[in-house]
Amino acid sequence: MKTSERKSTKTAVLTALFAALIFVVTAYALHIPTPATGGYIHLGDAFLYLAASILPAPFAVAAGGIGEALSDLLTGSVAYALPTLVIKSAMVLCFASTGNKIVSKRNAAASAVAGIICVAGYYLTQVIFYHSFVSPLVEIPANLVQAGASAAVYLLVGNALDRLRIKKQVGALFQ
Repeated sequence: MKTSERKSTKTAVLTALFAALIFVVTAYALHIPTPATGGYIHLGDAFLYLAASILPAPFAVAAGGIGEALSDLLTGSVAYALPTLVIKSAMVLCFASTGNKIVSKRNAAASAVAGIICVAGYYLTQVIFYHSFVSPLVEIPANLVQAGASAAVYLLVGNALDRLRIKKQVGALFQ
């Protein structure tokens, strides 16, 4: 097997692993339904941020979009699957996977920007679904909690992984 084929295979496997992790955490770990809209609060975004900080952007978009949209499809929020794919892909693009650290100053700031994209994206989605600018306001506090909690978990886990130099070890897989 050629070096480029090996690198491609390793990237695809890591992308699939992140998609699976994001799906499981989003769909099943601390999955709190919000009855007002049929949505739910979860910490899957924290792992989306980790994927975005480790994988090259196209692969992080695939991992995050597939993992989060699949969660909507399999947990009864089918109408949200396509908006989720778009919103989560936009969130991933805030992060940079370059450098030796997962949690850089840029990525720490990106977690806040991604949270804003999440809250605004789902607000606009619900405006379209419910034909109202007022009724979706009820979901903003829950989305803010999700965004803040996901950012906090990302920063904690990312800093722990940085102390273990995981990014350097993952980078060695691709050489």
